[in-house]
Amino acid sequence: MAEPLKVMTVFGTRPDALKMAPVVAELRRFPQQVRVVVAVTAQHREMLDQVLQIFQIEPEYDLNIMLPRQTLTQIATRALERLEPVLEAERPDLVLVQGDTLTTFAASLGAFFHQIAVGHVEAGLRTDTKYNPFPEEMNRRLTTRLADLHFAPTERARAALLADGVADDDIFVTGNTVIDALLATAAQPFTFTEGPLATVSFEGRRTLLVTAHRRENWGEPIRNISRAVKAIVEAFPDVQAIFQMHKNPVVRGVIREELEGLPRILLVEPQEYLPWVHLMKRATLVLTDSGG
Repeated sequence: MAEPLKVMTVFGTRPDALKMAPVVAELRRFPQQVRVVVAVTAQHREMLDQVLQIFQIEPEYDLNIMLPRQTLTQIATRALERLEPVLEAERPDLVLVQGDTLTTFAASLGAFFHQIAVGHVEAGLRTDTKYNPFPEEMNRRLTTRLADLHFAPTERARAALLADGVADDDIFVTGNTVIDALLATAAQPFTFTEGPLATVSFEGRRTLLVTAHRRENWGEPIRNISRAVKAIVEAFPDVQAIFQMHKNPVVRGVIREELEGLPRILLVEPQEYLPWVHLMKRATLVLTDSGG
């Protein structure tokens, strides 16, 4: 019997873990054909661990790259350095990366250095604006140049890849794997039994669910988003807003300054994925600037 194909999945943030979890689960259904090795960089340490626990993924390698106040250069360099001995030890047939993070680009570059094929999940997303989103737009465009297999979520993404010169035979339109994760999680029963959300009534009210933290929205854009949320709530008496604040003090300071203590506006700490999905189920409208 032929040796199973060894596939190493590498991811580091909560959004990427959510989108990779269904892929890992599906690959593990075929142990005779595929051996899966999971490596995480832990770009989002606490938030990543929550997702790994929900989907029962135990990484073979935890590179734990994050240090306080690292620059983008330091994050990428540390990811490359810590991933190198793992690639040398495992010598996978394919490195599977997801999305547009620094982990995605660094893992693709590391695999290239070792002449290992790269598969890119969620390939082909584009704004065609170099610095927006930053650094994600260039992370995913450079990953396209390094990838051998491109798993596009939509036909539009496929068209973008073709326009970039990717061969049609190397592109597979798969849909977005985050939907698989969402449906599996939404099917689990859940009730808010503690914390401020346990006191929120969703009956007879329209709920606006908000999250915003993107780097390009720091400062005045976050302030404008907060003021827009306030204006919506003030204009419609049956509307309440739940604003999830990112842990970054640059972001949460502005949100608190604009919205803390206002009626029908609740500021909450970052939620784990299970309660967040059930918040979305109860919401009338979700406003977000990110994939998280």
